[in-house]
Amino acid sequence: MPYYRTVGEVPRKRHVQFRNPDGGLYAEELMGEEGFSSDSSLLYHRHLPTAIVKAEAVSEDRRATLSPNLPLSPRHFRTQDLPTGGDLVTGRRPLAGNADVRMSYAAADRPSELYRDSKGDECVYIASGRVRFESTYGVIEAGEGDYIVVPTGTIHRWVPLDGTTVKALAIEASGHIRPPKRYLSQYGQFLEHAPYSERDLRAPGEPLIVDDGETPVLVRTRGGLTRLTYAHHPFDVVGWDGYLYPYAFNIDDFEPIVKRTHAPPPVHQTFEGPGFVICSFCPRPLDFHPDAVPIPYNHHNVDSDEFMFYAGGDYSARKGSGIDVGSISLHPAGFTHGPQPGAVEAVVEAVRQGMKVTSELAVMVDTFRPLDLGEAALSCEDTGYAWTWAR
Repeated sequence: MPYYRTVGEVPRKRHVQFRNPDGGLYAEELMGEEGFSSDSSLLYHRHLPTAIVKAEAVSEDRRATLSPNLPLSPRHFRTQDLPTGGDLVTGRRPLAGNADVRMSYAAADRPSELYRDSKGDECVYIASGRVRFESTYGVIEAGEGDYIVVPTGTIHRWVPLDGTTVKALAIEASGHIRPPKRYLSQYGQFLEHAPYSERDLRAPGEPLIVDDGETPVLVRTRGGLTRLTYAHHPFDVVGWDGYLYPYAFNIDDFEPIVKRTHAPPPVHQTFEGPGFVICSFCPRPLDFHPDAVPIPYNHHNVDSDEFMFYAGGDYSARKGSGIDVGSISLHPAGFTHGPQPGAVEAVVEAVRQGMKVTSELAVMVDTFRPLDLGEAALSCEDTGYAWTWAR
């Protein structure tokens, strides 16, 4: 994270005696990245965070099933057609992935169990519904349009609020997800040209203290799933400080960067991870050169697969393709893609008639290695999408 926070009770100096009202010592837990060489936070527990009483292997499920995108083809998946149910961890349905990142979809109607992803950071985009994110760091309440970035190793759970079904896109990295380096100073502050800033980020504001006994936690590592039972509930933290913690950022707080003519996707970049980037396509003024073509040009990203989740608004470039809210398009390297036939002329005419803004809202993941396809994506595929440019 780009800046320091302190929440709850912490001692004046690190690694000194910190005693509870009864005179016993609180237990320190350092959560740190890259072997003590990067961001970290210190958490102070009422009980030892190391005390486990049971470890059980958990059999894998459909997550492991990914297949190559063969024959090579652009794809359209309709998450609207996927079934509702489950929670925001075990209810994830695999859409696409590679060794760097995996994207899944969930339509959760119940709380998850406690979960720790020790394989990499996660970024969960809430497409609809409201959810309470609980963790060792505290609570974040989130809703439509929120990205929640969860650092590797954070014990947490997801609780839908108000009886809502929470629809979400889960992006699971093999490493760390961070703001793009070009948005930050050499010391980590957001620069003036960045499309968002520290003021737009929401983090836990107070500890969530649960004083309970033996508690199971589902843990994911590169080797698979294990259920560890801790002697005490992990949410016993009385305070923490540091630069590493979960936070939320709402897509509506992304300030679009516009040009007189059409700008490419890097202007929409929101986060970066190992081997991929995450971009936010938000409502914005249309390109304003008098002869602008205010719509994406045909392009062939020779190093990237483009995975686009359509979250809201009107998709001018996709007219006639069947794309709607909840759709996902996958345009792989090896395929040139662009507006559907007739879309360019239609938008130019709409601008002539007075249209000045675009209302599209989408989350894009560009990967630098090919994406394989998940079982859930193939089950909701619009198999005619690849031929819509020839109509």
